[in-house]
Amino acid sequence: MSHVEIVNDHCQCGKSHASSLDKNHMSSPHVSLQGQLLLDGGKLRGSFFHRSVVLVCQHNPKGTFGLVLNRVMKSSIGELIPEDLPETFKEHPLYWGGPIQPGALSYLHGNSFLPAGNVMDHLNVGHSLEELIELANTFSPSKRMRVFAGYAGWSSGQLDAELEDDSWLTHPASMDLIFEHDAETLWHHILGLKDWQHRLLSQSPEDLSWN
Repeated sequence: MSHVEIVNDHCQCGKSHASSLDKNHMSSPHVSLQGQLLLDGGKLRGSFFHRSVVLVCQHNPKGTFGLVLNRVMKSSIGELIPEDLPETFKEHPLYWGGPIQPGALSYLHGNSFLPAGNVMDHLNVGHSLEELIELANTFSPSKRMRVFAGYAGWSSGQLDAELEDDSWLTHPASMDLIFEHDAETLWHHILGLKDWQHRLLSQSPEDLSWN
């Protein structure tokens, strides 16, 4: 086993104000966003999540666990995981999954032979280094994988409150958006698929002082 940490508690608070959430909101019927994408709705400037796209891997009354899809690290997988992995796999980039536990390992495994994944059809999320090594050394023509350091987490009711505040937009996840689209333009691309107001948001400058 390497120095990589394994995620044990996904539902850690991403912000300190979660404990002060309105109790009536906390008791409202829960609607799971598992398998959906969260997009910065324009209110997260200055935070880690500015212009981020987050895949919701788990969302239940206890909390939410997600992975940011469009933060590519300069490090490769081989630099974090020195175990027996195929050389081509070691060369793949790591992704910042989120600001919580940056040493924690998570990975997404997509395959058409996974009819019922634990995130959505054909998609699993995992945290076991041994399983990652086994998958990386197994051939499948439709296998797609990404490895993440850190993750995004919300405590009970916290994400729901942020959604009510319009901090996030939602969009259905797809295997192509998760694995195939360029990470640097993913946020702009998905907003461009929505209505004209969201397309305008996607075209706004990084620095608002340019307006």
